[in-house]
Amino acid sequence: MKRRGSGLIVGIVVIVLAIGAYLITTYNSLASAENDVDAKWSQVENVMQRRADLIPNLVNSVKGSMKHEEKIVKEITDARKAYNGAKTPAEKNAANDQIDQSLGTMVNVIQENYPTLASNENVKTLMVQLEGTENRISVERKNYIEQVNDYNQSLVRFPKNMAAKVLGFDKKANFKADEKAKEVPDVSFE
Repeated sequence: MKRRGSGLIVGIVVIVLAIGAYLITTYNSLASAENDVDAKWSQVENVMQRRADLIPNLVNSVKGSMKHEEKIVKEITDARKAYNGAKTPAEKNAANDQIDQSLGTMVNVIQENYPTLASNENVKTLMVQLEGTENRISVERKNYIEQVNDYNQSLVRFPKNMAAKVLGFDKKANFKADEKAKEVPDVSFE
């Protein structure tokens, strides 16, 4: 009888140890999966912060080069109008000097290459950066969505679902776009 009682105790201890080992293993895997979800969301925030930092600087750069080019083109256009509207040789000569001066400014800018007449290239660069940034955000959101899905799937599968409830793990909310995201964003140079 003593052997039977000690065998029962050993059996109970083995079962308790097996359940304890299962709970510890389950807890560790769920905690790791939860950390992975949080890390994926941090990466989403990282690339969104990159966009928030990058885009205003790019837009301001484009604005600056556009203003500079606009000034040079306006000077040349005004000088040309003055020449075309000149009636006397003195007016023609003064207008011609104005054209020479405006063209000289443009030539100097082109030769010095600072600032370059390149607003079109700057706009192209801005568009490439915008597209690249949006692609990065999209990829990281996709990674986050997949990680949340993996985590949530592990919480609903038997027998892990029972252990997850006992250990206090809850499903994570998946990515949901802001209602304003349905609107096309406005990029303005004004």
